[in-house]
Amino acid sequence: MRSSVGYGFEGRGLPVVEQSRDAAGLDVNRPNPGRIYDWFLGGTAHWAIDRVFGERLLGMWPQIAGVARQNRAFLRRAVLDAYDAGVRQFLDLGSGIPTMGNVHEILQDHADEPVRVVYVDCEPVAAAHTRVKLQDVEWAGVVQEDLLNWREVLDDCSTQRLLNLSEPVCLLAISVLQFIGPNGDIPGVLRRYAGKLSAGSRIVVTHFASDVPDPEARAAMERFRTECDVTPNPLWLRDRPTLTSWFDGLGEDWRLLGPGVAQLPEYRPDMITCPEDVAESEKMRPYAWFAIGEKSA
Repeated sequence: MRSSVGYGFEGRGLPVVEQSRDAAGLDVNRPNPGRIYDWFLGGTAHWAIDRVFGERLLGMWPQIAGVARQNRAFLRRAVLDAYDAGVRQFLDLGSGIPTMGNVHEILQDHADEPVRVVYVDCEPVAAAHTRVKLQDVEWAGVVQEDLLNWREVLDDCSTQRLLNLSEPVCLLAISVLQFIGPNGDIPGVLRRYAGKLSAGSRIVVTHFASDVPDPEARAAMERFRTECDVTPNPLWLRDRPTLTSWFDGLGEDWRLLGPGVAQLPEYRPDMITCPEDVAESEKMRPYAWFAIGEKSA
């Protein structure tokens, strides 16, 4: 899964971002959560410091790489299910550095009619790499903006060009709200996005869990969380009632899709077909919550 001398990454050469760090003009002295996530998934958009820090996190919470893979697998199921329900527009908040199985790639392999994708991330490295990846994809674009700035996100020229808010949109917030602290007013921001979306739209959230039943596993996650304080993006863990309250606050015209706020493998388990994925999804089950809301007519 991994590559580069000294880190178990033999045979694939240097990561793409490592080859172009000078051109990017970016700080490479601190690990970045998006690049670490890419490393967990077996991607190439990371630097040595991210691999070192990733190994350190694995030592504290060995399940993190499995949770990352299952989170990505959930993203695929959520996108495909939204498409099959008639949604043709996708707004991916906090999309991060392009890695394995991006939204437009999922749709490219599945869609048989036109779709639109807008990625949103505040980090220059994420936005830059997304632009490179999308240079030949006219139906997808990127907005460099903090997702909390909902008005700026929706008013951006890329959003205006690609998305028609009078038609259903699937808004994705996959493993990103956990990087927003109490001062970020997550419920208020989600409510404002929700108010701008039309009937048939969806809001999809995943989030690391704070209410893991096993005390040792919970303690390992807390050590992992504390270690993330040294990165540019500190991490918060949250419980099921918190996510439930976020969706309860979206408005009367929004409803939670079944099975409600639940663990990742509980969403479209019929789409988890590989025996290895089934086994891993069960092992990683306690560590993250998801919720999907849909706006009624």
